[in-house]
Amino acid sequence: MALSKLERRQRIKHRIRKIVTGTADKPRLSVFRSNKEIYAQLINDVEGVTIASASSRDKEITAGSKADTAAAVGKTIAEKASKAGVETVAFDRNGYLYHGRVKVLADAAREAGLKF
Repeated sequence: MALSKLERRQRIKHRIRKIVTGTADKPRLSVFRSNKEIYAQLINDVEGVTIASASSRDKEITAGSKADTAAAVGKTIAEKASKAGVETVAFDRNGYLYHGRVKVLADAAREAGLKF
């Protein structure tokens, strides 16, 4: 029996999360995308704490296309990370392909100064 899209993504996600974990000095940058919005969080998995978050629902982020919005979210999360004293992160694509909006968000975060 074929897997549904969600089941397939969950399997990939669990496979990634076995390897990628966040610490205080190198938190995990987790990306979630819905059809309409995109969200990013910096997570310290050791303590179970979210250090910073940004999403397309934030008031300061207003952009045209979904890709422009993803880039704005990437830039915002990088700025919030630098304020929190974080330079390096472990990127967690959350089972999504590194492609499209996920890639745009990652590239924008890199350009704004995050290392991963």
